[in-house]
Amino acid sequence: MLEMLALSVSIGFVLGLVSGLIPGIHTNNFALILLALSPAISEMGFSNIDIAAIILANSIAHTFLNIIPAVYLGVPDAETALAVLPGHRMLLDGMGMAAIRLSAIGSAGSIVVSLLIAIPLALFFGRYYAIILANMHWILLGIIVLMILTESGRYIEGQGSLVHLKYKFYAIIVLLLAGALGMIAFKNEGLMHPFFQFGQSSILLSLLTGLFGASVLIVSMLTGSAMPAQNRRSVKMRSRWVMRGIVVGSVAGSLVAWLPGVSSAVATVIARSAIRGRLEEHRIRTMEFIVSVSGTNTSNAIFGLIALFVIGYPRSGAMVAVRELIGREPDMHLVLLFLIIVVLVSIASYIATIVIGDFVPSVLAHVNYQKLCMTILAGLVLMVLTFNGIFGLAVFMTALPIGMLPYYAGIRKSHAMGVLLLPVMAYYAGLG
Repeated sequence: MLEMLALSVSIGFVLGLVSGLIPGIHTNNFALILLALSPAISEMGFSNIDIAAIILANSIAHTFLNIIPAVYLGVPDAETALAVLPGHRMLLDGMGMAAIRLSAIGSAGSIVVSLLIAIPLALFFGRYYAIILANMHWILLGIIVLMILTESGRYIEGQGSLVHLKYKFYAIIVLLLAGALGMIAFKNEGLMHPFFQFGQSSILLSLLTGLFGASVLIVSMLTGSAMPAQNRRSVKMRSRWVMRGIVVGSVAGSLVAWLPGVSSAVATVIARSAIRGRLEEHRIRTMEFIVSVSGTNTSNAIFGLIALFVIGYPRSGAMVAVRELIGREPDMHLVLLFLIIVVLVSIASYIATIVIGDFVPSVLAHVNYQKLCMTILAGLVLMVLTFNGIFGLAVFMTALPIGMLPYYAGIRKSHAMGVLLLPVMAYYAGLG
Protein backbone atom coordinates (compact mmCIF):
# COMPACT_ATOMS: atom_id res chain seq x y z
CA MET A 1 0.00 0.00 0.00
CA LEU A 2 2.78 2.43 0.91
CA GLU A 3 4.62 1.63 -2.32
CA MET A 4 1.51 2.36 -4.41
CA LEU A 5 0.95 5.61 -2.53
CA ALA A 6 4.56 6.69 -3.17
CA LEU A 7 4.15 5.80 -6.84
CA SER A 8 0.91 7.79 -6.98
CA VAL A 9 2.56 10.88 -5.49
CA SER A 10 5.42 10.56 -7.99
CA ILE A 11 2.98 10.30 -10.90
CA GLY A 12 1.10 13.35 -9.65
CA PHE A 13 4.36 15.29 -9.37
CA VAL A 14 5.29 14.45 -12.98
CA LEU A 15 1.82 15.48 -14.15
CA GLY A 16 2.34 18.75 -12.26
CA LEU A 17 5.53 19.32 -14.25
CA VAL A 18 3.59 18.77 -17.47
CA SER A 19 0.61 20.99 -16.60
CA GLY A 20 2.83 23.67 -15.06
CA LEU A 21 5.23 23.95 -17.99
CA ILE A 22 2.87 23.45 -20.94
CA PRO A 23 0.42 26.34 -21.47
CA GLY A 24 -3.20 25.36 -21.96
CA ILE A 25 -3.04 22.25 -19.77
CA HIS A 26 -4.47 22.65 -16.27
CA THR A 27 -4.69 20.44 -13.23
CA ASN A 28 -8.47 20.29 -13.65
CA ASN A 29 -7.96 18.58 -17.02
CA PHE A 30 -5.89 15.80 -15.48
CA ALA A 31 -8.20 15.54 -12.46
CA LEU A 32 -11.33 14.99 -14.54
CA ILE A 33 -9.55 12.52 -16.84
CA LEU A 34 -8.23 10.54 -13.85
CA LEU A 35 -11.71 10.52 -12.32
CA ALA A 36 -13.21 9.20 -15.56
CA LEU A 37 -10.53 6.52 -15.84
CA SER A 38 -10.57 5.58 -12.14
CA PRO A 39 -12.27 2.18 -12.67
CA ALA A 40 -9.55 1.13 -15.12
CA ILE A 41 -6.81 2.59 -12.91
CA SER A 42 -8.19 0.69 -9.91
CA GLU A 43 -7.74 -2.57 -11.80
CA MET A 44 -4.02 -1.77 -11.95
CA GLY A 45 -3.82 -1.88 -8.14
CA PHE A 46 -4.44 1.79 -7.30
CA SER A 47 -7.02 2.58 -4.64
CA ASN A 48 -9.25 5.65 -4.81
CA ILE A 49 -7.08 7.30 -2.18
CA ASP A 50 -4.04 6.67 -4.39
CA ILE A 51 -5.79 8.32 -7.33
CA ALA A 52 -6.79 11.24 -5.10
CA ALA A 53 -3.12 11.53 -4.09
CA ILE A 54 -2.14 11.79 -7.77
CA ILE A 55 -4.59 14.67 -8.24
CA LEU A 56 -3.43 16.44 -5.07
CA ALA A 57 0.27 16.12 -5.96
CA ASN A 58 -0.47 17.38 -9.46
CA SER A 59 -2.30 20.46 -8.18
CA ILE A 60 0.47 21.41 -5.73
CA ALA A 61 3.35 20.89 -8.18
CA HIS A 62 1.46 22.93 -10.78
CA THR A 63 1.39 26.01 -8.51
CA PHE A 64 5.20 25.98 -8.32
CA LEU A 65 6.02 25.31 -11.98
CA ASN A 66 3.45 27.48 -13.75
CA ILE A 67 5.51 30.63 -13.11
CA ILE A 68 8.15 29.47 -15.63
CA PRO A 69 6.08 29.92 -18.84
CA ALA A 70 4.59 33.10 -17.34
CA VAL A 71 8.03 34.70 -16.90
CA TYR A 72 10.00 33.34 -19.83
CA LEU A 73 7.24 33.09 -22.43
CA GLY A 74 4.66 35.59 -21.19
CA VAL A 75 2.04 32.85 -21.31
CA PRO A 76 -0.24 32.94 -18.23
CA ASP A 77 -2.88 30.73 -16.75
CA ALA A 78 -5.53 32.03 -14.36
CA GLU A 79 -3.19 31.81 -11.39
CA THR A 80 -0.16 33.59 -12.89
CA ALA A 81 -1.88 36.20 -15.07
CA LEU A 82 -0.96 39.17 -12.88
CA ALA A 83 2.63 37.94 -12.54
CA VAL A 84 3.26 38.16 -16.27
CA LEU A 85 4.12 41.87 -16.47
CA PRO A 86 6.32 42.06 -13.33
CA GLY A 87 8.04 38.82 -14.33
CA HIS A 88 8.51 40.05 -17.89
CA ARG A 89 10.06 43.28 -16.62
CA MET A 90 12.50 41.31 -14.49
CA LEU A 91 13.29 39.12 -17.49
CA LEU A 92 14.16 42.19 -19.57
CA ASP A 93 16.39 43.37 -16.71
CA GLY A 94 18.31 40.09 -16.86
CA MET A 95 16.66 38.81 -13.68
CA GLY A 96 14.41 36.09 -15.05
CA MET A 97 16.06 33.43 -12.91
CA ALA A 98 15.70 35.65 -9.86
CA ALA A 99 11.96 35.97 -10.58
CA ILE A 100 11.65 32.18 -10.71
CA ARG A 101 13.54 31.78 -7.43
CA LEU A 102 11.38 34.40 -5.73
CA SER A 103 8.29 32.58 -6.96
CA ALA A 104 9.60 29.28 -5.59
CA ILE A 105 10.28 30.94 -2.24
CA GLY A 106 6.75 32.38 -2.21
CA SER A 107 5.16 29.01 -2.88
CA ALA A 108 7.35 27.16 -0.37
CA GLY A 109 6.83 29.80 2.31
CA SER A 110 3.08 29.70 1.84
CA ILE A 111 3.08 26.02 2.81
CA VAL A 112 4.36 26.94 6.27
CA VAL A 113 2.06 29.94 6.68
CA SER A 114 -0.97 28.01 5.43
CA LEU A 115 -0.43 25.20 7.91
CA LEU A 116 -0.11 27.75 10.73
CA ILE A 117 -3.39 29.50 9.93
CA ALA A 118 -5.33 26.40 8.84
CA ILE A 119 -7.06 25.69 12.16
CA PRO A 120 -8.17 29.29 12.94
CA LEU A 121 -9.54 29.76 9.41
CA ALA A 122 -11.27 26.38 9.47
CA LEU A 123 -13.05 27.35 12.70
CA PHE A 124 -13.92 30.81 11.37
CA PHE A 125 -15.34 29.73 8.02
CA GLY A 126 -17.06 26.73 9.55
CA ARG A 127 -19.07 29.18 11.66
CA TYR A 128 -19.55 32.24 9.41
CA TYR A 129 -19.48 30.72 5.94
CA ALA A 130 -23.16 31.35 5.15
CA ILE A 131 -22.96 35.03 6.18
CA ILE A 132 -19.87 35.64 4.04
CA LEU A 133 -21.44 33.94 1.05
CA ALA A 134 -24.58 36.07 1.35
CA ASN A 135 -22.49 39.24 1.19
CA MET A 136 -19.98 38.09 -1.41
CA HIS A 137 -21.02 40.69 -3.99
CA TRP A 138 -20.30 43.48 -1.50
CA ILE A 139 -16.90 41.99 -0.72
CA LEU A 140 -15.99 41.89 -4.40
CA LEU A 141 -17.28 45.42 -4.89
CA GLY A 142 -15.02 46.51 -2.04
CA ILE A 143 -12.03 44.92 -3.79
CA ILE A 144 -12.87 46.74 -7.04
CA VAL A 145 -13.23 50.10 -5.27
CA LEU A 146 -9.92 49.52 -3.46
CA MET A 147 -8.16 48.76 -6.76
CA ILE A 148 -9.39 52.01 -8.29
CA LEU A 149 -8.71 54.20 -5.26
CA THR A 150 -5.13 52.97 -4.96
CA GLU A 151 -4.35 53.70 -8.63
CA SER A 152 -2.11 56.77 -8.88
CA GLY A 153 -0.63 56.13 -12.31
CA ARG A 154 2.85 56.50 -13.70
CA TYR A 155 4.77 59.30 -12.05
CA ILE A 156 5.85 62.07 -14.41
CA GLU A 157 7.28 65.26 -12.94
CA GLY A 158 5.15 68.37 -13.43
CA GLN A 159 1.82 66.64 -14.04
CA GLY A 160 0.01 68.36 -11.20
CA SER A 161 -1.64 67.20 -7.97
CA LEU A 162 -4.93 66.10 -9.54
CA VAL A 163 -3.46 63.93 -12.27
CA HIS A 164 -4.21 60.81 -10.21
CA LEU A 165 -7.90 61.34 -11.05
CA LYS A 166 -7.08 60.86 -14.73
CA TYR A 167 -5.40 57.54 -13.98
CA LYS A 168 -8.33 56.45 -11.82
CA PHE A 169 -10.62 57.20 -14.76
CA TYR A 170 -8.40 55.10 -17.03
CA ALA A 171 -8.55 52.29 -14.46
CA ILE A 172 -12.36 52.38 -14.45
CA ILE A 173 -12.42 52.22 -18.27
CA VAL A 174 -10.08 49.20 -18.41
CA LEU A 175 -11.93 47.42 -15.61
CA LEU A 176 -15.34 47.97 -17.26
CA LEU A 177 -14.12 46.93 -20.71
CA ALA A 178 -12.53 43.76 -19.35
CA GLY A 179 -15.57 43.06 -17.20
CA ALA A 180 -17.98 43.49 -20.10
CA LEU A 181 -15.87 41.16 -22.25
CA GLY A 182 -15.82 38.60 -19.43
CA MET A 183 -19.58 38.68 -18.97
CA ILE A 184 -20.23 38.30 -22.71
CA ALA A 185 -17.68 35.49 -23.01
CA PHE A 186 -18.96 33.49 -20.03
CA LYS A 187 -22.61 33.84 -21.05
CA ASN A 188 -21.80 32.57 -24.54
CA GLU A 189 -19.25 29.91 -23.58
CA GLY A 190 -21.50 27.33 -25.22
CA LEU A 191 -20.54 28.78 -28.61
CA MET A 192 -17.10 27.26 -28.25
CA HIS A 193 -16.50 24.36 -30.60
CA PRO A 194 -12.96 23.12 -29.85
CA PHE A 195 -11.07 21.36 -32.58
CA PHE A 196 -9.51 19.21 -29.87
CA GLN A 197 -11.19 18.32 -26.58
CA PHE A 198 -8.75 17.75 -23.71
CA GLY A 199 -10.66 17.50 -20.46
CA GLN A 200 -12.90 20.50 -19.91
CA SER A 201 -12.28 23.51 -22.18
CA SER A 202 -12.63 26.96 -20.65
CA ILE A 203 -13.06 30.38 -22.22
CA LEU A 204 -10.59 31.60 -19.59
CA LEU A 205 -7.83 30.42 -21.92
CA SER A 206 -8.89 32.98 -24.53
CA LEU A 207 -9.57 35.75 -22.04
CA LEU A 208 -6.43 35.53 -19.94
CA THR A 209 -4.08 34.72 -22.81
CA GLY A 210 -5.34 37.76 -24.71
CA LEU A 211 -5.42 40.16 -21.77
CA PHE A 212 -2.19 39.16 -20.06
CA GLY A 213 -0.04 36.99 -22.31
CA ALA A 214 -0.29 37.97 -25.96
CA SER A 215 -0.74 41.66 -25.15
CA VAL A 216 2.61 41.72 -23.32
CA LEU A 217 4.31 40.00 -26.26
CA ILE A 218 2.89 42.50 -28.75
CA VAL A 219 3.99 45.48 -26.63
CA SER A 220 7.47 43.95 -26.42
CA MET A 221 7.63 43.61 -30.20
CA LEU A 222 6.30 47.13 -30.81
CA THR A 223 8.82 48.67 -28.41
CA GLY A 224 11.71 46.67 -29.82
CA SER A 225 12.46 44.88 -26.54
CA ALA A 226 15.21 42.28 -26.56
CA MET A 227 15.88 39.65 -23.93
CA PRO A 228 19.29 40.29 -22.37
CA ALA A 229 21.56 37.64 -20.92
CA GLN A 230 20.13 36.23 -17.71
CA ASN A 231 22.34 35.83 -14.66
CA ARG A 232 22.19 34.38 -11.19
CA ARG A 233 23.11 37.52 -9.31
CA SER A 234 21.72 37.61 -5.82
CA VAL A 235 18.50 39.49 -5.18
CA LYS A 236 18.91 42.33 -2.71
CA MET A 237 15.65 42.16 -0.87
CA ARG A 238 15.06 42.47 2.85
CA SER A 239 13.74 39.38 4.58
CA ARG A 240 10.79 41.34 5.99
CA TRP A 241 9.66 42.18 2.45
CA VAL A 242 9.91 38.54 1.42
CA MET A 243 8.00 37.51 4.53
CA ARG A 244 5.34 40.13 3.92
CA GLY A 245 4.88 38.89 0.37
CA ILE A 246 4.52 35.32 1.60
CA VAL A 247 2.04 36.23 4.35
CA VAL A 248 -0.05 38.53 2.14
CA GLY A 249 -0.22 35.93 -0.62
CA SER A 250 -0.97 33.07 1.76
CA VAL A 251 -3.75 34.93 3.54
CA ALA A 252 -5.31 36.11 0.27
CA GLY A 253 -5.19 32.62 -1.23
CA SER A 254 -6.53 30.99 1.91
CA LEU A 255 -9.51 33.37 2.16
CA VAL A 256 -10.60 33.01 -1.45
CA ALA A 257 -10.28 29.21 -1.43
CA TRP A 258 -13.51 28.89 0.57
CA LEU A 259 -15.67 30.81 -1.91
CA PRO A 260 -17.38 29.18 -4.91
CA GLY A 261 -16.79 30.81 -8.28
CA VAL A 262 -13.95 32.96 -6.91
CA SER A 263 -10.61 31.77 -8.26
CA SER A 264 -7.10 32.37 -6.98
CA ALA A 265 -6.83 35.01 -9.72
CA VAL A 266 -9.14 37.17 -7.57
CA ALA A 267 -6.90 36.47 -4.58
CA THR A 268 -3.95 37.90 -6.50
CA VAL A 269 -5.91 41.12 -6.95
CA ILE A 270 -6.33 41.27 -3.16
CA ALA A 271 -2.62 40.62 -2.71
CA ARG A 272 -1.77 43.30 -5.28
CA SER A 273 -3.86 45.87 -3.40
CA ALA A 274 -2.14 45.00 -0.12
CA ILE A 275 1.36 45.64 -1.54
CA ARG A 276 1.67 49.37 -1.99
CA GLY A 277 3.86 51.19 -4.45
CA ARG A 278 3.98 51.32 -8.23
CA LEU A 279 5.06 47.85 -9.22
CA GLU A 280 6.00 49.02 -12.68
CA GLU A 281 8.50 51.53 -11.29
CA HIS A 282 9.86 50.01 -8.08
CA ARG A 283 11.83 46.80 -8.45
CA ILE A 284 11.48 45.80 -4.79
CA ARG A 285 7.68 45.99 -4.94
CA THR A 286 7.75 44.02 -8.18
CA MET A 287 9.77 41.24 -6.58
CA GLU A 288 7.58 41.26 -3.47
CA PHE A 289 4.50 40.91 -5.64
CA ILE A 290 5.92 37.88 -7.46
CA VAL A 291 6.51 36.27 -4.06
CA SER A 292 2.93 37.01 -3.03
CA VAL A 293 1.35 35.76 -6.29
CA SER A 294 3.06 32.40 -5.95
CA GLY A 295 2.16 32.22 -2.29
CA THR A 296 -1.44 32.95 -3.22
CA ASN A 297 -1.60 30.12 -5.75
CA THR A 298 -0.11 27.45 -3.50
CA SER A 299 -2.09 28.55 -0.45
CA ASN A 300 -5.28 28.52 -2.52
CA ALA A 301 -4.61 24.93 -3.59
CA ILE A 302 -3.99 23.83 0.02
CA PHE A 303 -7.07 25.56 1.42
CA GLY A 304 -9.19 24.19 -1.41
CA LEU A 305 -8.45 20.82 0.16
CA ILE A 306 -9.07 22.04 3.71
CA ALA A 307 -12.33 23.74 2.67
CA LEU A 308 -13.51 20.46 1.16
CA PHE A 309 -13.02 18.75 4.53
CA VAL A 310 -14.52 21.55 6.65
CA ILE A 311 -17.59 22.71 4.68
CA GLY A 312 -17.94 19.71 2.36
CA TYR A 313 -17.97 21.63 -0.90
CA PRO A 314 -15.24 21.45 -3.59
CA ARG A 315 -13.87 24.72 -4.97
CA SER A 316 -12.06 23.46 -8.06
CA GLY A 317 -12.24 20.68 -10.62
CA ALA A 318 -9.43 18.89 -8.82
CA MET A 319 -11.30 18.94 -5.51
CA VAL A 320 -14.51 17.78 -7.22
CA ALA A 321 -12.58 14.72 -8.39
CA VAL A 322 -11.08 14.16 -4.93
CA ARG A 323 -14.52 14.28 -3.31
CA GLU A 324 -15.92 11.81 -5.83
CA LEU A 325 -13.01 9.46 -5.20
CA ILE A 326 -13.00 9.43 -1.39
CA GLY A 327 -16.82 9.28 -1.38
CA ARG A 328 -17.17 9.86 2.35
CA GLU A 329 -16.49 12.32 5.11
CA PRO A 330 -12.68 12.30 5.45
CA ASP A 331 -11.31 11.44 8.88
CA MET A 332 -8.34 13.14 10.55
CA HIS A 333 -5.94 10.41 9.43
CA LEU A 334 -6.76 11.06 5.79
CA VAL A 335 -6.40 14.82 6.28
CA LEU A 336 -2.97 14.34 7.85
CA LEU A 337 -1.94 11.98 5.06
CA PHE A 338 -2.88 14.53 2.41
CA LEU A 339 -1.05 17.33 4.25
CA ILE A 340 2.09 15.17 4.41
CA ILE A 341 1.80 14.67 0.65
CA VAL A 342 1.50 18.44 0.21
CA VAL A 343 4.73 19.03 2.16
CA LEU A 344 6.71 16.32 0.32
CA VAL A 345 5.53 17.43 -3.13
CA SER A 346 6.30 21.05 -2.24
CA ILE A 347 9.91 20.19 -1.43
CA ALA A 348 10.36 18.36 -4.73
CA SER A 349 8.57 21.11 -6.65
CA TYR A 350 10.72 23.84 -5.07
CA ILE A 351 13.88 22.09 -6.27
CA ALA A 352 12.44 21.36 -9.72
CA THR A 353 11.30 24.98 -10.20
CA ILE A 354 14.77 26.37 -9.49
CA VAL A 355 16.59 23.75 -11.58
CA ILE A 356 14.32 24.17 -14.61
CA GLY A 357 14.20 27.95 -14.16
CA ASP A 358 18.01 28.09 -14.28
CA PHE A 359 18.14 25.83 -17.34
CA VAL A 360 15.62 27.62 -19.57
CA PRO A 361 17.69 30.82 -20.18
CA SER A 362 20.58 28.80 -21.63
CA VAL A 363 18.15 27.47 -24.24
CA LEU A 364 16.56 30.85 -24.96
CA ALA A 365 19.96 32.58 -25.19
CA HIS A 366 20.44 31.14 -28.67
CA VAL A 367 17.06 32.37 -29.90
CA ASN A 368 16.22 35.76 -31.46
CA TYR A 369 13.85 37.39 -28.96
CA GLN A 370 11.67 39.13 -31.54
CA LYS A 371 11.28 35.92 -33.52
CA LEU A 372 10.62 34.05 -30.27
CA CYS A 373 7.82 36.49 -29.40
CA MET A 374 6.30 36.08 -32.86
CA THR A 375 6.55 32.30 -32.64
CA ILE A 376 4.94 32.23 -29.19
CA LEU A 377 2.21 34.59 -30.37
CA ALA A 378 1.45 32.33 -33.32
CA GLY A 379 1.45 29.35 -30.94
CA LEU A 380 -1.02 31.11 -28.64
CA VAL A 381 -3.37 31.81 -31.55
CA LEU A 382 -3.16 28.16 -32.60
CA MET A 383 -3.68 26.97 -29.01
CA VAL A 384 -6.75 29.19 -28.53
CA LEU A 385 -8.20 28.08 -31.86
CA THR A 386 -7.57 24.42 -31.03
CA PHE A 387 -9.01 24.41 -27.50
CA ASN A 388 -11.65 27.19 -27.76
CA GLY A 389 -12.60 27.22 -31.45
CA ILE A 390 -13.58 30.22 -33.61
CA PHE A 391 -15.57 31.88 -30.82
CA GLY A 392 -12.58 31.58 -28.49
CA LEU A 393 -10.34 33.17 -31.12
CA ALA A 394 -12.77 36.10 -31.45
CA VAL A 395 -12.70 36.59 -27.67
CA PHE A 396 -8.89 36.40 -27.73
CA MET A 397 -8.62 39.05 -30.46
CA THR A 398 -11.02 41.33 -28.56
CA ALA A 399 -9.03 40.90 -25.34
CA LEU A 400 -5.74 41.89 -27.01
CA PRO A 401 -6.28 45.68 -27.27
CA ILE A 402 -7.87 45.80 -23.81
CA GLY A 403 -4.78 44.07 -22.43
CA MET A 404 -2.52 46.64 -24.09
CA LEU A 405 -4.43 49.65 -22.73
CA PRO A 406 -2.86 49.64 -19.21
CA TYR A 407 0.64 49.90 -20.67
CA TYR A 408 -0.17 52.94 -22.80
CA ALA A 409 -2.41 54.52 -20.12
CA GLY A 410 0.29 54.16 -17.46
CA ILE A 411 -1.84 52.18 -15.01
CA ARG A 412 -1.61 48.78 -13.33
CA LYS A 413 -2.44 45.71 -15.37
CA SER A 414 -4.44 44.27 -12.47
CA HIS A 415 -7.47 46.34 -13.52
CA ALA A 416 -7.92 43.93 -16.42
CA MET A 417 -8.89 41.38 -13.75
CA GLY A 418 -12.30 42.96 -14.03
CA VAL A 419 -12.76 40.16 -16.56
CA LEU A 420 -13.35 37.88 -13.56
CA LEU A 421 -14.36 40.29 -10.80
CA LEU A 422 -17.39 41.82 -12.52
CA PRO A 423 -18.96 38.55 -13.76
CA VAL A 424 -18.50 36.89 -10.36
CA MET A 425 -19.88 39.94 -8.53
CA ALA A 426 -22.89 40.02 -10.89
CA TYR A 427 -23.50 36.32 -10.22
CA TYR A 428 -23.57 36.77 -6.45
CA ALA A 429 -25.72 39.88 -6.76
CA GLY A 430 -28.24 37.82 -8.73
CA LEU A 431 -27.62 39.76 -11.95
CA GLY A 432 -25.64 37.15 -13.85
